[in-house]
Amino acid sequence: MEDSDNSSTPAPWKQLKELIDTRDLASINAFLEQLQLTDTARAISRLPHYNQIQLINLLSPEDAADILEEVTDEQAADILEELSPEKAAAIVDELFSDHQADILTLLDAEDADAILRQFDSEDAEELRTMMSYPDNVAGGLMITEFLSYPGSYTVQQVLNDLAKNREEYAHYEVHYVYVTKSNDKLIGVLRLRDIFLAPRKRRLHELMVARPSSCKLTAPLYRLDQFFDHNSFSGIPVVDENGILEGVVQREDVKEAIAKNAESAYLKASGIVGGEELRHLPVWVRSGRRLSWLSINILLNLVAASAIAMNQDVIEQITVLAVFLPMISDLSGCSGNQAVAVSIRELALDLIREGEYIHVFLKELSVGLINGFAMGCLLALVAFIWKGDPILGIVVGMGLGINTLLAVLTGGLIPLILKRFKVDPALASSPLLTTITDMVGFFLTLNLARVALL
Repeated sequence: MEDSDNSSTPAPWKQLKELIDTRDLASINAFLEQLQLTDTARAISRLPHYNQIQLINLLSPEDAADILEEVTDEQAADILEELSPEKAAAIVDELFSDHQADILTLLDAEDADAILRQFDSEDAEELRTMMSYPDNVAGGLMITEFLSYPGSYTVQQVLNDLAKNREEYAHYEVHYVYVTKSNDKLIGVLRLRDIFLAPRKRRLHELMVARPSSCKLTAPLYRLDQFFDHNSFSGIPVVDENGILEGVVQREDVKEAIAKNAESAYLKASGIVGGEELRHLPVWVRSGRRLSWLSINILLNLVAASAIAMNQDVIEQITVLAVFLPMISDLSGCSGNQAVAVSIRELALDLIREGEYIHVFLKELSVGLINGFAMGCLLALVAFIWKGDPILGIVVGMGLGINTLLAVLTGGLIPLILKRFKVDPALASSPLLTTITDMVGFFLTLNLARVALL
């Protein structure tokens, strides 16, 4: 069936491709303007790569920047790499500062340097500084488009500046005016509406809220998230060690970063290696990212299967164990993955450090004992009711109970151990835990059964 929005109208990306082939810029702009934002991103993603490059080259830098704002950073970087440094720099210049840094970081160092050389030295240095910060701290999340004025300015002076630079400021997401000393040290803040309603001769230091909330350049993402959870502000100013105002972190950018980190962790835990995967990427790239981890899982599963191979004689004598072994492995694995998820989240939020093994061990020990005992008793009861064999119930119940305890303890500690050895916990924790719980669960249950047979 034809992939389109309805039975009579071609899909947006097909219409857009036809317009690009005509090189009719007016028609292209008119078509893009009538698309919803989500349709724009989808249409650009479905275009062949060469058509994407053609489109961006046809558009003005400002319109091209609007397009790149709607697609993923990875797509934007792929497109910019194919443009001349002059064209790419003109487009990057139209983006918000945080988006500029995000995209430039994804480029090859040579391509990024070529683009940065098109900027004046001060702007290029500012961008290089922003690119040096990780994307999970305030310095990597902040924007540098904000309004600040000396405390000695009058309201009228501020209004004059707003009128003079209205075209530039129209692109700013302005909610506050920050008040500084002559050396750009942050001393106060005002809502924009307070400026418009205040007497024109009043000075900012007389109207401002003194000693406003702020954060350091190195403030971690989880601290910013906590701040916005407890405050209704739309942004928080970012200062350096000397209190100099450097930028503003917006609430929406923090929420977006939290969601992106969660998505990245989920992809890695699912075995998508090498970064974000979208279906517009080349098939060999997508296949390689998946196979790189699936092939390792073959070896891990062979290790787990060896526990069964060494105890085939027990299974031949108590064939019903073959029914319970997958249950023991799966149930204990689920318990362990819960502990993995908590450790990965706490590591990401900097609530635990990679060396706090005892703390994590003790916290998970109590949960593992309670859950292991409860689940072991339930499975033992099921086995007894089904087969009427108390020995079978004891074997599978003990197997599940002990394996659940070990899985919870192991699941809590594996991310910390991997982190210490510079391996991404989100990528490797779950497969390693699965191998351990399978191997230990099979070995433990089968050997308990062997003892029961004596």
